[in-house]
Formats: sequence, structure tokens, C-alpha cells
Amino acid sequence: MKRGLFFIFVFVLLVDVCSATTIHGTVYDESLRPVKDTVVEVNSVPLQRFIAKDGTYSFNLNPGNYIITAKYDGLMARESISIEDDSGDYVIDLFLFPTFEEEEELLNETDFDIGNLYPDEISYTALIAVILVVVALVLFFLFKSKLFKKKSRVEGKEEKREVDDLDKVVDFIKQEGGRVTQKDIRKKFPLSEAKISLVISELEHKGLIEKIKKGRGNIVVLKK
Repeated sequence: MKRGLFFIFVFVLLVDVCSATTIHGTVYDESLRPVKDTVVEVNSVPLQRFIAKDGTYSFNLNPGNYIITAKYDGLMARESISIEDDSGDYVIDLFLFPTFEEEEELLNETDFDIGNLYPDEISYTALIAVILVVVALVLFFLFKSKLFKKKSRVEGKEEKREVDDLDKVVDFIKQEGGRVTQKDIRKKFPLSEAKISLVISELEHKGLIEKIKKGRGNIVVLKK
């Protein structure tokens, strides 16, 4: 009698297993690469949990509605399935994405209630902030434009003054017969010694004069 009951139990178990549906697949990350050692579980009764060593999993499930969940290092995949057939073999791949469960829990734990803020107050504050930003940007660009124009005028005046200095020095050398000492040029013009040296170097660079070293000074000769 006991042996007969045992065979009946085994037969029922085998029939149940054979009629179950097989759900299997692979767990992938965002780069579509299989993820090893992923914990995969399904909310069957009892709960089934599977560690996908090589990234693949497999469950035998009876008809019903289930949720398959995979978790790995802050990533999670969740897939809802509905089984109506008594048997079959189906492939359901799972794709891991970042989960924000911890952030949601922290947000729920806080006492801050955004509903306490009136929409009119939020709109008014946002409008004031936008106006201040626009005014600041306008003032910045106006100031920058004026500063640029002022700088351009100053640079233009300096360039014109340098050109005038060059022309005056060339005219003075002509008046002196095309040959004069650098010391005489410095006496003629109320410029510093460094400025005179720069003017002479510029004229020499332009090919208008030739500077000849003589003793401690220089003789400046106008080229024809």
C-alpha cells in the first residue's frame, strides 16, 4: 500500500514537472554584454532564486502571472510575464539598468512636502530670478561692449602716436642731411631713452634707416 502511494506521488510530480513552462534567458548590461553572478528571482510560490554564474538563468513555472527580477551591483532588470499554456519553452532576456530605489527611499523619508508650496509663490519666485538673470546679462554685455570700444580707441590713439613719432624722427634725420646720432634724436624729442630706442628699432625693421655703432653711441643713417 505504501509503495503504491509512493509511485502515485512520483507520477503526479513528474506530470507536474513535465507540464510546467520553462522560462530562460540571458542577463545583459547596458553594453549588451552578459553579466555573470547576477541574482535572478521570480515571485513564484515558493519564491525561486537563481544565481546566473555565466549570465544565463532558467525557471520552471506553472500557468500564472509572474515578475522576474535580476539585480547586480546597483543595476536591476524587471520583467512581467503571463503564462497560460501548460507547457512550453520561452526565452526572455533581461537588461540591467541603474535603479533609483535608494534615492526614492531617502526622498520618502524626508519631511519636506513640496505640496506646501503654493504654485503662485513658485511662479513669482521663478519669474523674479529670470528677470534678475536677464538684467545681469544685459548689463554685462553693455559693460563689455563699452570696455572694448574704449580699449580700441586707446589702442588706436597709441598706434597713431607711434606712427607720428616714426614720421617725426624720419623728418628730423632728413633735416640733418640724412645722418644723425641717436643722442641728438633723444635731445630733439621729449621721449624716454627706451622709447627712442624702440622708434629707431622700428625704423630699422622697416628698412628706412641703418644704425651704425660708434663708440658708446649710435649713428643713424637714412636709407635712400
